Amino acid sequence: MANFKTSAAPRRNVMLMRAVAIALLGHAGFVSAQTTFDVIGPREYDLPIGFEPFNVFVQYAMVQDNDRVFNGSGDRVAGSGSQAITGLSKYVRFWTPESNKNIGVAWEVIVPEVAVRNRRAPEGDRHISGLGDPMTGFAIWYKPVASLTLGFQSFVQVPVGTNRVSDTNWKNLSSFFWDWRIGEKFGWTGDAGAVWQSERDSGVQPGLTWHTNNRFAYRASKRLEPFIGLDYEHTNSKDGAPTAHALDGGVGLMVHTFANQSLTFRYSKSIEGKNHSSNDSINLKYAYVW
Repeated sequence: MANFKTSAAPRRNVMLMRAVAIALLGHAGFVSAQTTFDVIGPREYDLPIGFEPFNVFVQYAMVQDNDRVFNGSGDRVAGSGSQAITGLSKYVRFWTPESNKNIGVAWEVIVPEVAVRNRRAPEGDRHISGLGDPMTGFAIWYKPVASLTLGFQSFVQVPVGTNRVSDTNWKNLSSFFWDWRIGEKFGWTGDAGAVWQSERDSGVQPGLTWHTNNRFAYRASKRLEPFIGLDYEHTNSKDGAPTAHALDGGVGLMVHTFANQSLTFRYSKSIEGKNHSSNDSINLKYAYVW
């Protein structure tokens, strides 16, 4: 794909490049069965430089079955049996600083929507829903060569969500990210970073979480881009909680519907883990650029 370097590029190329600049985040764990930032798709960080400001709206939707969890021996055992339906509504503003057109900057605001259903729970707790803790932050990136994007992002999650679904603590999610266009067909998008959390209302402070997310995609046609995903996170022991980790694998398909829109479908399942919930989820992402 051609590098978007100046605002004088033809409009159709501008819209195409904007369409792939569709996000810079993941969720922070309000549905703990999924690993940090595993919402990313292929081309998530295939971002332009030297462009006129534009906007992006992204809606994520996830359905997670919590039938199994990993115990301290790494075995899968029975989980809560609940089903979590989660949404993430995100607005992003993209721009290039006048002082340096060779870098790009974005600011994001994300609002989670959470619903958890569990028929095994006591009456009154079988359906819990509300707005999760909102998140906001920035991303900055540059292109050392036309085929490679390198950047850094940092977000703050604020504990003001609905009581039943809020984590009740502050979080900082910071990570480095990259996107490498390998020839005309292949691409590798990924990130690696950490999540720090303050003390919760319960008096417990979760340990530091390290994570990495990777998407390996093949542009099969103008419209279709299948991919595989690998997600991993490790949480340090703290306040009596043991260390925990999980490795997830997934397959998906990105559909380039229009020049300024796209749909991404993905199924993800945990491969192995320890003291961690087991991922078994269907994921959807819709992106609109204007």
